[in-house]
Amino acid sequence: MPFYYHLGVIPPKRHTQFRKPDGSLYAEELVSTEGFSSNYSLVYHCHPPTIVKELGEAYNVEPKIARAKHLKHTSLMGFKIKPEDDFLKSRKPVLVNSDLHISLAAPRKSMTDYFYKNTMADEMIFIHEGSGILKTGYGNIKFEYGDYLIVPRGVIYQIHFNDEKNRLFIVESFSPIKAPRRYRNENGQLLEHSPYCERDIKTPEQLETHDEKGDFKILIKKQGLIYPYVYGTHPFDFVGWDGFHYPWGFSIHNFEPITGRLHQPPPVHQTFEAHNFVVCSFVPRKYDYHPLSIPAPYNHSNVDSDEVLYYVDGDFMSRKSVEKGQITLHPGGIPHGPHPGTVEKSIGKESTEELAVMIDPFRPLMLTEDALEIEDPDYYKSWMS
Repeated sequence: MPFYYHLGVIPPKRHTQFRKPDGSLYAEELVSTEGFSSNYSLVYHCHPPTIVKELGEAYNVEPKIARAKHLKHTSLMGFKIKPEDDFLKSRKPVLVNSDLHISLAAPRKSMTDYFYKNTMADEMIFIHEGSGILKTGYGNIKFEYGDYLIVPRGVIYQIHFNDEKNRLFIVESFSPIKAPRRYRNENGQLLEHSPYCERDIKTPEQLETHDEKGDFKILIKKQGLIYPYVYGTHPFDFVGWDGFHYPWGFSIHNFEPITGRLHQPPPVHQTFEAHNFVVCSFVPRKYDYHPLSIPAPYNHSNVDSDEVLYYVDGDFMSRKSVEKGQITLHPGGIPHGPHPGTVEKSIGKESTEELAVMIDPFRPLMLTEDALEIEDPDYYKSWMS
């Protein structure tokens, strides 16, 4: 989704002398993805971003797989994840494959004594409860309930929460997270039929240059390990930057639903795409307006993909007894659909107030040990009358 953007002070030409008031050079850094062939930004630091003072012992944070192969409709009660003080320790991966990891988190405390960098995955952090500021060298992004925060791989960040009640739905994507290709023209601009536009994107603001030396702990994730680094300069020492590689945000409340005379298929709700999975937003909307329409979704078979729904808020006309933070996983290979009685109940309804995030992965998802601790073991029976 990123478009060209810049903050702070940058030289008129790249790779040229750019000097501080004292005559010394600022340190230029190219932050590039997929070699030199995809999105990148040029960053100008007060100090070289290479001054490592100490490297600690790496530790393993890989998900522990409990159910690698399965064909069972599954429900996870997400708000049963217990709150923890630390942001990283609070993240519990529940559904994973080789393209993405889905985690739940309930952190109580802000990141104040360390910084974090994921070098292997773009992160999509959906804010279910809480508010605060995402801080990076590129600038700050204020966030609140309903925001998607997209943090591209390699971006060092801190999250500062306004209070201790926070619930997050996190996707780590091992490929770039983008706006769907069909929403964009040949120049990358969002087209008129897109359910959101560039005006809806939250870009970094208030670039804060920390020209500081000292001991700065940065936890770096790579290949399932966390490497504790101590750098000699503050990671947010940017005086300026420009390019297409930077964190950004988008509120689910700014997604404009596409409706029709008859029930619209899930792709009309698509918000983002990545390699082998899509992200959709189900938001309050008018129902179908054909005189004989059935608003409830029809039964369908996911032959080639699993389906994950994360329930955020509202009343879901196709399901019974839905709770906030609940996750349903309907694996590819067997049909699923509305619960008994909900089809007739939906007829004549004019609108819905539901709010949910959907992930459709095209490779099967595995359940972790953390997932089994919050599983509803009888969910697969919920279609019985």
